[in-house]
Amino acid sequence: MTTAITNTTKFDGAGFQALLTERAGEPAWLRERREQSWRAFEAANWPSGKDEEWMRTDIRLFKLDSFKPTASELATIGGEQPLLSHRVDLGGRVESLNGLTTVAELDAEIAAKGVVFSGLSEAVTQHSERLQKAFDREVVSPTYDRFAMLNDAFWTGGVVLYVPKGVRIEKPLHAISRLAGAGSSDFSKTIVVLEEGAEATLLMETASTDAESAALHNGTIEIIVGRGAKLRYVNLQNWNNRTWHFAHQKAVVGKEGQLQWTIGALGARLAKVNQRVALAGADAEAQVNGVMFTQGKQHLCYNTHQHHEAPYCRSDLLYKAALQDQSRTVWRGMIKVDEAGQRTDAYQRNDNLMLAATARADSIPGLEIEADDVRCTHGSTSGRVDDTMIYYAMSRGYTRQEAVRMIVTGFFQQVFDRITIDSVREALGEAIGKRVQDLPTQ
Repeated sequence: MTTAITNTTKFDGAGFQALLTERAGEPAWLRERREQSWRAFEAANWPSGKDEEWMRTDIRLFKLDSFKPTASELATIGGEQPLLSHRVDLGGRVESLNGLTTVAELDAEIAAKGVVFSGLSEAVTQHSERLQKAFDREVVSPTYDRFAMLNDAFWTGGVVLYVPKGVRIEKPLHAISRLAGAGSSDFSKTIVVLEEGAEATLLMETASTDAESAALHNGTIEIIVGRGAKLRYVNLQNWNNRTWHFAHQKAVVGKEGQLQWTIGALGARLAKVNQRVALAGADAEAQVNGVMFTQGKQHLCYNTHQHHEAPYCRSDLLYKAALQDQSRTVWRGMIKVDEAGQRTDAYQRNDNLMLAATARADSIPGLEIEADDVRCTHGSTSGRVDDTMIYYAMSRGYTRQEAVRMIVTGFFQQVFDRITIDSVREALGEAIGKRVQDLPTQ
């Protein structure tokens, strides 16, 4: 396979001008947007850690100058095989290395229906008008914080999926983003648009080509589910444990639309992710599933937001985390119900399994309700593995590692049972199983 060789430019004014020169063929509206975001970035400061969103996530060791924008030169290198697409009959696939698209394939039968599934950098010139409308929606605010500004100014690749009105895609689509080489970066955007009555399944994952290279990912995911449309979306974050991972992710679900969004967070040295779902049309529905597994000194922070903007909507969020060693997770969940969101039915829950006394899990659920006819509940639990469960399994011939692996798998089973794609359910279970170490449970 191929990988990008990072160049000598930096994330500064000269590096930004070099990017504009390299991408001179982009539409004028996109160039103007990049320039606006770069000016906003230069005027902004990094998060101080004093506000609620960042006070539990310390990024003082993060140095942007340690990473470089991706160049256009490519070289050959090996890489991890995808997990989510194993034994799956795919309708299309997109692969990228260090933010540059290397593979883009789509079944001719699906393409003939007007479906677009390709690298975003290529699609933005071929489908400029259509993508300008998606950018103009600003599902993710390009000025939310300095990371969002930098992504909007410097993005070089990503994935776009557009499904026209009434089109149903039976086969899953798959995309994988890889990072290779010390100092490499991936500034990607994912844009998914399902028009009225459309249906699709999208599997996306990330991977590092080696375990030692420090790298940076700063990405956004923007999803638009039209009226009566249905999207199953799986996103597996599996970077190595030396990668910094920052992401803004948001879905807007229209009237009678349905979204099932499953995330797996296994990798990264530090991850800070904002995941938002806005139920913008009456009778919209969203199910959000999260699986996190941490080890070493990993720090994963996920801020989730269920925003009920319209009446008769339903949202159901379940996050589960298992923690080893000195790792830490932070989950901040919020259910917000606007005054117009009468008859809302919303639920959020976070459960944490502590596999070591030195691990730490922070859970902060919250409700902000302006309507007076709703059902909104939340909950959180944290606990250690019961030693008697391990003893029972070991007394029947299992090793300690096998016993812990079974207990962890059982802990996540509630999330796995929600996943209707067999290969995804098996892949997540296998990936987590590989990371369970034979450590004493205190």
